[in-house]
Order: sequence, then structure tokens, then C-alpha cells
Amino acid sequence: MNGDQSANEPIVVLLPLYNDWESLRLLLVKLDGELARKGILARVLVVDDGSSHQPADVFSWGPFESLASVEVLTLRRNLGHQRAIAIGLAYVEQHIDGRCVVVMDSDGEDSPADVPRLLARFDKEEGSKIVFAERTKRSETLTFTAFYLLYKWLHFLLTGVHVRVGNFSIIPRSRLESLVVVSELWNHYAAAVFKSRQPHCSVPTRRAKRLAGHSRMNFVGLVIHGLSALSVFSETIGARLLILNLVVLVLALAGVIATVVLRLGMSVGIPGWATNVVGILLIIILQTLMFTVLFCFGILGGRQATAFIPRRDYTYFAGPLTTIYPRASVRNRDPLQATGCAIDPNGKTPVL
Repeated sequence: MNGDQSANEPIVVLLPLYNDWESLRLLLVKLDGELARKGILARVLVVDDGSSHQPADVFSWGPFESLASVEVLTLRRNLGHQRAIAIGLAYVEQHIDGRCVVVMDSDGEDSPADVPRLLARFDKEEGSKIVFAERTKRSETLTFTAFYLLYKWLHFLLTGVHVRVGNFSIIPRSRLESLVVVSELWNHYAAAVFKSRQPHCSVPTRRAKRLAGHSRMNFVGLVIHGLSALSVFSETIGARLLILNLVVLVLALAGVIATVVLRLGMSVGIPGWATNVVGILLIIILQTLMFTVLFCFGILGGRQATAFIPRRDYTYFAGPLTTIYPRASVRNRDPLQATGCAIDPNGKTPVL
């Protein structure tokens, strides 16, 4: 998968999916039309994130003009949207040629009409940067918008990184080879790009409407998604909180000293006030010291833990590959054998 990639080489479109088969069918038709108008050839990889049902007519989809092939990689279990993307990117890097990878949702909210615009920016940057679709307008409810703005504020306060983009993006081949060895990709794709300091830029877009069905994302799911993004910056967040605790510790100690000085310098005062104030400040000091110690042990312990590397470990979850276009076939190959890996004697770790 190395070497220079021709500008005429097909692109790869990566679509994570969980039960949204009708939306996927409509999306492929729209995507094929948009790419055909620009003369762009594409190969599509759908990552089926352990869907609970399969469509009966999946092998009758098409014909397509610009989609050279449509394949479905079925995961062995449901992993969630972000981890399905990580598995898909690792699989593409190992098995599918293409000058770049377009990552987009399969429900249609990432508009196929924006793909040529992203590709135009990609070509303008000479394929050197990851190009994100930056949302300029959202169509969610007022409640969702309010919580989303709160999340963006907290995210910037804790990490120093503004939240402007999602999954919809284009990854150059050279960046893909670098990205699939970033362990944070396992938790959140966009956050991993920022954390690993991949060169990137953005194109303003508007969020489209879902093509079929209803979104399964609920408030709890959104909170989990936000925490996944924050977890990528756990060390940065911890360091900022540690600095905040040290500031609180210094202020609390200054408060104790000031209270003692005031009490000794006052001839008349309220009985017991100094004792209460000092007691409260000492409790604050003990709590900040406890947090600091626990944080240090947590960071040291986390650095010793074995990280999940998508390029190395994706084979644990990658199942059979089914070609639904141009002709139906199923390749039940062992992903470990396909990548030249073997299982160690303990049956735990892939050996490259």
C-alpha cells in the first residue's frame, strides 16, 4: 500500500453502520450520482458494527456508475461508532488501495454533495492534510444545542482544543499510515487526529437530514460520546486539574495564615469563627493533597498499561468481508492470516 498515488486512482469511502441499511441504500445512490458528475471513481467499505438485522435485498443494490465496488466488513461484536471507524481505517490501510479515504456517516446526515467539495480542498492542499467538514449550522433541538454549547465550552476549558468537526473528513494515504498506529484512535477519531498533531484543515458545511428511519442516539449516548473525546486528552485534563488544585492549595494555606493573623490581632471577635474557618480550609487542603496523590498514581499506572493499536489489534474484531456489488461473494478469510499475523502460544497477543 505504499508509493505515490495517482490523482486518477479511486478514492475509498468508509461508512460505519449499525442497522441503518435503508439509509445506506439511499446514500449509495446519492453518492454515486454526486461522484459521477465529477468523474470520480470510488470503492466503498461499509463497516457493519454488529447489526442485529440484515436486509433481504442487499445483493440487488445497484447498478452504480462511479462506485466500482461496495463491500461490507462485519465486526464480530458491536463496538460503537468510533471504534468501528478505527477498525475500518486499519482494514483499509492494510487491504484497500486508494489515494485517500472519505469517512462519513451512513445515515445521510453527512451530505454526499459535500464530498466533491472536500476532495477539491484535498487536491488544493496537494494531499498533505486531513480535510474535515466543519459544521456551520446544526438542525437539532434547542435542548440539544444548549448542552452541545456547554460541552464545547467545557472541552475547550479542559483541553484547550475547540470542537468544530466530527467524523466527516478525507484522510490522505500518507496520513492514514500514521493515524492507524495512534492508540487514541480507538476511543475517538477526530480527537485522535488533534492529539497526534496530524496536519489538518476544514471546509464549512451544513448538516443534512437523515435519509430514513430515526436516530438511535439518546442523551446518554451523547454523553458517552463526549467523554470518549475527552478521554483522548486525559493527561492534558489531569495536568490542568492538578494545576488548579495546586492554586486552590496555595489559596487555602494563605487563608489559614490570614485567619490566624486576624484572630491574633483582634481584641474583640465572634467566638469560634477562626476555628471554623481554619477547619474548613484544612479540609480543603487535605482534599487537594489527596487528589494530587491519586492523580499522580493514576497517570503513572496508565502509562504502564498496554494500549490498543488499531493497525496491530483490529484483527480481533474484523469478521468476514462480503462483496455486495458488483457481484455477491463472501470471503471468510482469517484476518490474522491475511495480515501475516500469528497468535502467540498463550493465545492473547498478535505476533507480527
